[in-house]
Amino acid sequence: MGPYLPDAVRRHAAERPDAVALVEGERTLTWSGLDARSNRAAQALLAAGLEAGTHVGYLVRPGLLSAELLVACAKAGLVATPLNWRLSERELTAVAEDAELGAILAQAEFLPGARAVRTALSGIPLVTDGAAGPDEYAYEPWLRARPAADPGGGAQDTVFLQLYTSGTTGLPKGVQLTLGNVSADEEQLAEAGWSQESVGLYAMPVFHIAGTGWLILALCTGARSVALPDLEPHKIIELLERHRVTHSFFVPAVLHLLTALPDVRKHDFSALHTIVYGASPITPALLRRSMEVFGCRFMQKYGQTESAGSVTRLLPEDHALEGPGTTLLRSAGNTRPGIDVAIADPATGEHVPPGTVGEILTRSRHVTPGYWKRPKETTELFTADGWLRSGDAGYLDKDGYLFITDRIKDMIITGGENVYPIEVESVLAEHSAVLDVAVFGTLDERWGEAVTAAVVLRQDAAPVGADDLVAFTRERIASYKKPRHVHFVDELPRNPSGKLLKRVLRQRFDGGGVTP
Repeated sequence: MGPYLPDAVRRHAAERPDAVALVEGERTLTWSGLDARSNRAAQALLAAGLEAGTHVGYLVRPGLLSAELLVACAKAGLVATPLNWRLSERELTAVAEDAELGAILAQAEFLPGARAVRTALSGIPLVTDGAAGPDEYAYEPWLRARPAADPGGGAQDTVFLQLYTSGTTGLPKGVQLTLGNVSADEEQLAEAGWSQESVGLYAMPVFHIAGTGWLILALCTGARSVALPDLEPHKIIELLERHRVTHSFFVPAVLHLLTALPDVRKHDFSALHTIVYGASPITPALLRRSMEVFGCRFMQKYGQTESAGSVTRLLPEDHALEGPGTTLLRSAGNTRPGIDVAIADPATGEHVPPGTVGEILTRSRHVTPGYWKRPKETTELFTADGWLRSGDAGYLDKDGYLFITDRIKDMIITGGENVYPIEVESVLAEHSAVLDVAVFGTLDERWGEAVTAAVVLRQDAAPVGADDLVAFTRERIASYKKPRHVHFVDELPRNPSGKLLKRVLRQRFDGGGVTP
């Protein structure tokens, strides 16, 4: 196991004080600077009366400030609680009250939300990098007023991070993660080719495990992180090229946007060593296109917030574009030592043999100790013998590769047959006219549920109709899996982390569409 986050920062500051740890625009922060500033931030939070285990909320984009606050909380024994700045003030306040925040920090653009939180929580300390109002603190003076003495926190079993689920149903739940949960081992770093010479693009939102987890990985490695506060495709391309980025994480939705840029193939990506992708399913068509555009190694990670990120990984050597090995492109890979994966019958909980679809279970040192103040939901999260229930459906092949079929709740039951949307999506995505696609179930009087597709067409594609797409699927999958309704849309709804919001599509289209 590698060093825990605060110890890693301390070590890099001692051994490489002048090396650059983070870049944001024209600003840079060395390892010694990150160490000192995170110490001051930790001391300032403790001086505000925050006790060990108190939650510190922050509304910030990826950048220097987010890194300083994350490390500061780890050193002070506080719980970093990055908040989703896309939430309404009402939603934001509900999450802040649930977390019982002891302080709130915000960049200037998010001050209205932070002030709403402060009002709801009886005037907790509010710190901003913008213009501070009455009874508020400006970040830089607040920092300088405290010594750079390290408070010395950072035990492996300390809960130091709380990330809130996307809240597709009801109030989002706070997932607690310890320093031991998020720490990487040497094998994990080696298989992705990480080193102190690596340059990682830090672009995913910090309120998502893909964003904060990626930052932690780079900090523990000692790599340089190039922050991109605003996830805009042309800016991503610019930073990849200008900073000679070697490692990046993208959700499939971002890969889709990048590879659709008309001039993307004109840029120099020769420094790229590895692109890691995950957080939502990817179609083989998009994966092939991405590998052709960027020309580097690709690695898939499958996991969730409750498992502190990845459970399985599809290694670069498993990304074959030709030959029998191409079947693995549909898998999420296999596990590393120390991580167990099993498949269980959702009805009985019994483990099932290879090739049988069921709920994906996992157990390892990375698994959350539970949800914050949600004993019932925490109990439901685990099986009686301690396996984490993922809520995803899939199967293991005879070689231990995991194939994800879909979320259990997204499975379509049509005429008594089970249909997993990702299988239909993968086929439709192969059509030359299809740019993006989502498949979901809608109510149907005859079949119970009807397989329904929402399709975004390429602007330069020849005209194509619903009949054409259905005929295309009929040649490739069983007849009962083909779409019974097809909707053509301008774009698909997604949340800030890129996950497809199928519930929005169901609400919009329940009741039929263009029926071939």
